[in-house]
Amino acid sequence: MKVISIQVPPAVEHRPANQLRIAGVTRFTTIDFPGFLSAVVFLKGCPWKCLYCQNPELQLKEFSENEEAVSWDYLENFLKKRIGLIDGVVFSGGEPLTDPALYEAVQTAKKLGYKIGLHTAGMYPHQLREILPFLDWVGLDIKAPLLERDLYEKVVGKRVHIEKVEESLDDLLESGIPFEVRTTAHPDYLSEEQLLALAMQLKERGVREYALQIYREPPMHTQEHPLPRVGSDYPSNEVLKQLESSFDKFTLRRP
Repeated sequence: MKVISIQVPPAVEHRPANQLRIAGVTRFTTIDFPGFLSAVVFLKGCPWKCLYCQNPELQLKEFSENEEAVSWDYLENFLKKRIGLIDGVVFSGGEPLTDPALYEAVQTAKKLGYKIGLHTAGMYPHQLREILPFLDWVGLDIKAPLLERDLYEKVVGKRVHIEKVEESLDDLLESGIPFEVRTTAHPDYLSEEQLLALAMQLKERGVREYALQIYREPPMHTQEHPLPRVGSDYPSNEVLKQLESSFDKFTLRRP
């Protein structure tokens, strides 16, 4: 008799919302949650070290002696006072799905009547799947063509299970939740041909909204060797036209 091995997804750890690792709060923004006035909650912890990272201090889960955490009490009280004044709460990072308290925090914000947004790179599909029922919008970072593992690892600075990113993308497509795929690009690691290859892969999977974010120089203190500034000729107008024609909504974001 043939024995069939069934892989059971690992259990996702949950912690109380008051253990959320909050590094900072943007009290009001019009750009981080399309169509809604919102607050952004930045959480500590990210397994990757992307070439273009603007906030490397958020990569570590623990706070250093020079950092001061934002308390959950502060955030909860702030959200209660802003009911009716802002529409949504975006959980960002770092990589917010690394935080075991995110699930409870999202539920709390949802019960207060807020729409919930999430910024993620998609490397934790099990955690994403758990909170999908509470999400109203997702910004999914995809770093490079999904078939180019070496390039992906160059961009993020670590070994990558691209299959997990693809799993998160597929779950979002199946969920029906509005989401945007975005890519931060620099010609030193993403050629125009690679940009188009990624766009075609996303289009074939069914992605309808795509944003190209041109590399922005990080603060001087955050990186020893930042990439050179990107000229206005990258990508070319021809490539931009091809990207625009490939999606229902295409957004170009320059520094």
